[in-house]
Amino acid sequence: MLSSFSLWALLGIGAVAATVILFAGMRMTDLADRIADRTGLGEAVVGGVLLGAATSFSGTIVSLTAALDGRASLAFSNGIGGIAAQTAFLAVADILYRRANLEHAAAELANVFQCGVLLLLLSVPLAAYATPEVAIWGVHPASLLLVLLYGLGVVATSRLRAEPMWRPVETEDTRADTPDDGDEPGQRATGLIVQFAVLMLFLGAAGWAIGQVGGEMTDRLNLSASLVGALMTAVATSLPELVTTIAAVRRGALQLAVGGIIGGNTFDTLFLTISDVGYRDGSIYHAIQTSDLFWLTVGMIMTAILLLGLLYRERQGPGGIGRESLAILGLYAGAIAVQAIAL
Repeated sequence: MLSSFSLWALLGIGAVAATVILFAGMRMTDLADRIADRTGLGEAVVGGVLLGAATSFSGTIVSLTAALDGRASLAFSNGIGGIAAQTAFLAVADILYRRANLEHAAAELANVFQCGVLLLLLSVPLAAYATPEVAIWGVHPASLLLVLLYGLGVVATSRLRAEPMWRPVETEDTRADTPDDGDEPGQRATGLIVQFAVLMLFLGAAGWAIGQVGGEMTDRLNLSASLVGALMTAVATSLPELVTTIAAVRRGALQLAVGGIIGGNTFDTLFLTISDVGYRDGSIYHAIQTSDLFWLTVGMIMTAILLLGLLYRERQGPGGIGRESLAILGLYAGAIAVQAIAL
């Protein structure tokens, strides 16, 4: 579709789409925080489910578009690469929050639980890859399992917040989830939700454009689909997570910041289900390359480090940055270097 466009025109389209994603994401953070207050669901739940799913919408469109075009590696690596990039964004937010280690200040059991759910979900595609290929109407049973586990995780997270069996120790640096002035539980949130939905449509359109640009550049420049998916389309479509996380930290909505990243990562695993449905040549888990699994394992290690950081709750690391954040950024930079060397 974009074959007649010049390389500079393709880059321009990608830049415009990324800008749309950027500004839509900024507005969605404010809306999500207010929705959390008015509905009484809390920042961690709304950040993990509503904001996480919404900011991942553009990435969903990229993976679906790539799968429908038969680009299995691009579809797979876009979702998995986004998980790694977004976890690195959380470490960047920790650098910007100078009062204390972000994982200490944003103490919330729901975020810890969501990290565990994410690790479980990431193990499913790895298991599917290691087992014989099975497809029912072209869809691997692992894709259905991902949806089931995600749904159970959302329900369990909501119940956990309502009736927690564990509570974090309160310190002077712990930031509680309290409603902002003018947004109290019980107020109508219909208008806010409508605005949120409209912004999701813009994200979807921008995601479609980035998917088309990514596919065209893969062919034209003979680039690795894994590289384009993990480091170009995934980062571009993950811009909302970067913007919403930084904006949430500046608003003091720390649980929303952490929950938005973890929830977005959890939702991103459903990219694989959508991609498997869109990929019509069999199981997508058996059409990917080893380099795609590389980013899957990187995402799992980064998530494990984040989970340990949430549990350990170091108050102040070197320069006010948590050691888990330094480890996450170092791992992500190292993974990029390894990918570059492999080329």
